[in-house]
Amino acid sequence: MTTSQAIRIHAFGSPDVMRLETMDIPEPGPAEALVRQTAVGFNYIDVYQRSGTYPLPLPSGLGHEAAGVVEAVGPDVEGIAVGDRVAYMNAGLGAYASLRNVEAAKLVPIPGEITDEQAASLLFKGLTAQYLLKKTHAVKPGDMVLVHAAAGGVGQILCRWAKALGAYVVGTAGSVEKCEVARAAGCDVAIDYKQPNWAETLLRETGGRKATVVYDSVGRDTFLTSLDLAAPFGLVVIYGAASGPAPAIEPELLNKKGNLFLTRPSVFPHNADAASLRANSADLFAAIAAGHVRSEIGRSFPLSEAADAHRAAEARATTGAILLIP
Repeated sequence: MTTSQAIRIHAFGSPDVMRLETMDIPEPGPAEALVRQTAVGFNYIDVYQRSGTYPLPLPSGLGHEAAGVVEAVGPDVEGIAVGDRVAYMNAGLGAYASLRNVEAAKLVPIPGEITDEQAASLLFKGLTAQYLLKKTHAVKPGDMVLVHAAAGGVGQILCRWAKALGAYVVGTAGSVEKCEVARAAGCDVAIDYKQPNWAETLLRETGGRKATVVYDSVGRDTFLTSLDLAAPFGLVVIYGAASGPAPAIEPELLNKKGNLFLTRPSVFPHNADAASLRANSADLFAAIAAGHVRSEIGRSFPLSEAADAHRAAEARATTGAILLIP
């Protein structure tokens, strides 16, 4: 038996509900590996779950992804050995920890050219971009792609990768400075959606052209305008709700806006089994090796300061990825 420092919540609410607790960690069971974590990834779903927007059984840990080193393996573990550098996402809540047992089938070996920090900041976000760009809509040369929150962690990955796939990339962000970040991430056009009449400005910049696909992780503040910015027969993808849930609409509105398609997908079903996870991760790692995906780490916080990380994310006071360091 060993111990781990872990963030736990016993109630939903503000970042102050998070507590750093000492947890007993048993020896890894069958098909499990004990991972000493060196970097933990932050994702906005952590905020939704901590706040109760996406309720959890309480008490609960938080966090979906991390990287580290295997310290021990249980019976019936294949393909993972002590000393391996590994990363994971979707291995059950509890990544906000210094040490934990993880189902070995959920672990992805980290290639030698990628650091633990890169892996922890890229796997969840990169696999999100991977399914959005390759499966929800297979982006091809000539597509116009609109990415909301283009200066964020997933947003920057989407922009760079879509550009590498040959798309014309338009991004929105919440300030002039964040628009500069979006342009640096590959946007041909970047618009501040906090400004009045931003949609008209966007269409002026694109010569009136609308998007083949809109990737919207902002939700309430952008969704209805996303429908206006999609081309006829275009696809609007809601995959997050940073400003709050997207408003409900009547299906007939999709017809009126141009025979649009609307979907609300998730990264987890696309990586629900070991074979899919490994194949999609291989695609992501290939994109990283080719330089199409990069890790832009905005800020790192000690694990004990996870509440400050959440405050910074909710205030949209960062660009790029946030890491917690155990």
